[in-house]
Amino acid sequence: MDLFLPIDKRDMEARGWEQADFVLVTGDAYVDHPSFGTAIISRLLESHGFKVAILAQPGWKDFSDFKRFGKPRLGFLINSGNVDSMVNHYSVFRHRRKRDVYSPGGKAGRRPDRAVIVYCNRAREAYKDVPVIIGGLEASLRRLGHYDYWDDKVRRSIMMDSRADILIYGMGERAMVEIAEALDAGIDVRDITWINGTCVRMKDPGIQEDDVILPDFRDIVSSKEEYCRSFAMQYRSNDAVTGTRLIEKYDGSNFVVQNPPQPPLERDELDELYSLDYMRDYHPCYEKDGGIPAIEEVKFSITANRGCFGGCAFCAITYHQGREVRSRSQESIVEEVRKLTKMKGFKGYIHDVGGPTANFRHPSCARQRKHGMCRNRDCLYPEPCRQLDTDHEEYLRVLKAVRNAEGVKKVFIRSGIRYDYLLADGNERFMEELCSHHVSGILKVAPEHVSQRVLKNMRKPPIEVFERFGKIYRETNRRLGKKQYMLPYFISSHPGSSLEDAIELALYMKKTGFVPDQVQDFYPTPGTLATCMYYTERDPFTMEKVYVAKDVEEKRMQRALMHFNKKENRETVKKALKKAGRQDLMGVLLK
Repeated sequence: MDLFLPIDKRDMEARGWEQADFVLVTGDAYVDHPSFGTAIISRLLESHGFKVAILAQPGWKDFSDFKRFGKPRLGFLINSGNVDSMVNHYSVFRHRRKRDVYSPGGKAGRRPDRAVIVYCNRAREAYKDVPVIIGGLEASLRRLGHYDYWDDKVRRSIMMDSRADILIYGMGERAMVEIAEALDAGIDVRDITWINGTCVRMKDPGIQEDDVILPDFRDIVSSKEEYCRSFAMQYRSNDAVTGTRLIEKYDGSNFVVQNPPQPPLERDELDELYSLDYMRDYHPCYEKDGGIPAIEEVKFSITANRGCFGGCAFCAITYHQGREVRSRSQESIVEEVRKLTKMKGFKGYIHDVGGPTANFRHPSCARQRKHGMCRNRDCLYPEPCRQLDTDHEEYLRVLKAVRNAEGVKKVFIRSGIRYDYLLADGNERFMEELCSHHVSGILKVAPEHVSQRVLKNMRKPPIEVFERFGKIYRETNRRLGKKQYMLPYFISSHPGSSLEDAIELALYMKKTGFVPDQVQDFYPTPGTLATCMYYTERDPFTMEKVYVAKDVEEKRMQRALMHFNKKENRETVKKALKKAGRQDLMGVLLK
């Protein structure tokens, strides 16, 4: 059916519905595109015969909006949107953002802080006996006790604060369908406690032999060492093959139980998921407000893979999507390209064919499917594992098929190339293809820092690996007669970075001529290894001390050093050099 899903009672009536099975509540505007979790979950449920209505950016001052469709037959499904609502609202310096690209016209203020909790409260007020299931990034990363940067304290699992019945973590398609079918079969939501990829609240979890008992919540609040221990236990259990139930105790006899992760969707499942009848645009009701800005970056992009075994400390993908990589077939991707070429506004350019990391197409190694991801080893850090499957041939075939599709002029790769993985392959043809066909003048890469101390805490390779990649990139472009450049991304104030490390980075940028387009400050978001380091000032796996810049003034200094060439940063850079005892560099960085 060539329609958006219902957004009000009139849409339901037009479809002949008397009642929706699920009302999906989201903090984003309604965009029916597979880059948006709301679209994927709603269309998947629709394909299984369920009726889903979309309650996008509802009023939250009272519960009236939550009665817009009447009482849902099976439950409310609640997410905060594609981005954590606190990240959406606040900068790293806790300043209120003036723009929200997931809202009509980019206008901020259309969702509450801690949106999942607020929406759950309103849903309960509207219909006390209707099941409430939460999911998406905000819920997934807060599924157990976690450090919260905005409150600067350890907060309880969002299950406790929202009083939701079930939390779906990770990429929740399979878990969502299992829950929907269980509810449809008449099983009480309180009895749906067994589904992998979910968390539930329990009074008596019935401890089993393989269960992992996490430190009590009160212990991770009172002891940073216990917080580290809990984080490490969670990190090592975040695998579908080896993961077990995790149990976290709260006051009295209250427990949050995390069931083992769901296995990642396999290729045929991903192909089917991305072939569903998405409208691939925002709902027309937003046209009068200027549309939804977030669609512009993804409208003509292709999601080709999921998961990431890169293991960057500052990235939440490890905790949310997991390290197991799966990808779509070439046929599925090309079929989506054919759909894009027929869309209004398509001008021949595919903006991206990628995912969390563009050049990850398959599981990291042969043993991973059977034995799971290594608990105590990373695939790429401190250097690529000898068992790593580094073959790029399939990705090359996919890119070639996409650029040869009728109506396609150019195919870009914008979601990022993991250059140490590419170098481990040694496939010279990939670099040639990349430079010949898939760079739009500037290739964005992410060395993140130059200091070995900082890179160690980031779980990133030495800067020499980046330099080797850069040399090959320049030589390839020179041989092809192309004037194409490279723009590196760097992060300031990451755990481990002192003023001395920031100065080392500034000197490197001065020497190489790299001037970052934007400065990215480290943002401590729930679920990441780096956030654990930020809060505890320790590496949770070794318990070694980690220096953390928490003083706002020092963070401003580290940020200014990355843009030492800007006039408005001159005094701050002077102050930083003076504090570090490096007045000898005044003439180098400030001339």
